[in-house]
Amino acid sequence: MSAINRRNFLTSTAAVGSATVLTSATSVIGADAVRGRTNPSGVSGYDYQLPNIKKGTRLLFQGDSITDMKWGRNQKDRNHYLGHSYVYLIASRLLTDAPQSELEFFNRGMSGHKVSDLLKRWQNDALDMNPDILSILVGVNDSGSVAPEEYEKGYRSLLEQSRKKNPKLMLVLLKPFVLASRGETRCKNVAAYGEIVGELAKEYKAVLIETQKIFDDASKDVPESHWIWDGVHPLPQGHELIARNWIQSVADALK
Repeated sequence: MSAINRRNFLTSTAAVGSATVLTSATSVIGADAVRGRTNPSGVSGYDYQLPNIKKGTRLLFQGDSITDMKWGRNQKDRNHYLGHSYVYLIASRLLTDAPQSELEFFNRGMSGHKVSDLLKRWQNDALDMNPDILSILVGVNDSGSVAPEEYEKGYRSLLEQSRKKNPKLMLVLLKPFVLASRGETRCKNVAAYGEIVGELAKEYKAVLIETQKIFDDASKDVPESHWIWDGVHPLPQGHELIARNWIQSVADALK
């Protein structure tokens, strides 16, 4: 066998061998996943109901770093304008499955912000943007420094201003969340804010996303660090949990 033919034979053999190993490994991983599947997301993944959202709807997402995730402040840069949080995942799903919907997505989450910070920029970053659907997730930064009464007062003001500007505005409120690894005191504080968000959702007839419960339930099957690396900021799979439940909850509300 010539040197060239021998080299070609060895290269092709190695490629086949690698493919065999990869296929085998994939099959094993897939089989294990099927056997141990418990669906910690609580929804059926890509087999979900599309929300009955009106064509041309403007969706605005507000909050802190969990929503922010480095969205591009230069909105002309269409590669980065949504960041890489659950906002990006929701937009990618809906704009793929309903390409004729002409939905508009905007991310205005700001890292480190509290309810009081949202109030300061609400006119410019919310009211002036005239959204049809407004989604809010805020509270973890308020923990330990803002009394529940002040948190409720500020949050209520956000909702009052928004509904006054647009009485038909659809509100989606996500409960703030934190995992047990951040300590009992912080968990209690965030839980108190969560109860407030739940009550406000009832009062303003908003869609409520039980985010804390979603992560608590998911963490029964795998370590909580699989979803949220520091007890506060979700990993990609954590953002996916939020995105799946957000879409499912909004779809249910718009039936």
